[in-house]
Amino acid sequence: MRIWLVIFSLFLVACGSNPASVSGPTPAGFYRVKSGDTLYRIAKNNDQSVAELQRWNRLSKNDDIFAGQLLRLTSPAGSVSTPSKPRPTQARPRLPVVKPPSSVGIEMVWPNQGPLLYAYAPPRVKGIGIGGALGAPIVAVADGKVLYSGDGIRGYGLLLIIQHAKGYLTAYAHNEKLLVKEGAQVKQGQAIATMGKTGTDRVKLHFEVRYQGKTINPVSALPSR
Repeated sequence: MRIWLVIFSLFLVACGSNPASVSGPTPAGFYRVKSGDTLYRIAKNNDQSVAELQRWNRLSKNDDIFAGQLLRLTSPAGSVSTPSKPRPTQARPRLPVVKPPSSVGIEMVWPNQGPLLYAYAPPRVKGIGIGGALGAPIVAVADGKVLYSGDGIRGYGLLLIIQHAKGYLTAYAHNEKLLVKEGAQVKQGQAIATMGKTGTDRVKLHFEVRYQGKTINPVSALPSR
């Protein structure tokens, strides 16, 4: 029972008033309790400890503070103040940094043999552009599983995303037709879509390679032509 009384004395919302304490200016080194204050909050806001405020104001552990009450915030003459201990600074947790692999861990083939239209230039351009004829086949660059098949991502048109081994994903955007559905297992070289211009102004394939969620240069993952 005693421990609950201690907790109440530290956190109880002030609900009473003392007419003799409510009026008049607040002297320097004192604090006038407001409705809703707690002893814990007053101590924290004034860089003091609850124990010091209790000692300086002759408060027992079971005393409630009340609105209008004056509390001494500094040590009275002749009283030895116990310096408050500095609060330890908690180090901010470090998030793991994902670095692109020095060499791609899976073997890939080009999704289409059309010309290179633009190069990888992050953060604005997160993949490469490959030209070709409308309706030309696009193939899976490696074995994998289709994670996404649709047009719900703005700016990509009809899009496929395929998950591969060792943390790799590939994305194929602006297709005319999608030939595989979500959840399908695909093989390297299998036709998965046809070249189109959905979501863009010309026929092209926008192709991205991601490693553990981070884009990498697709050219570094593909064989030399």
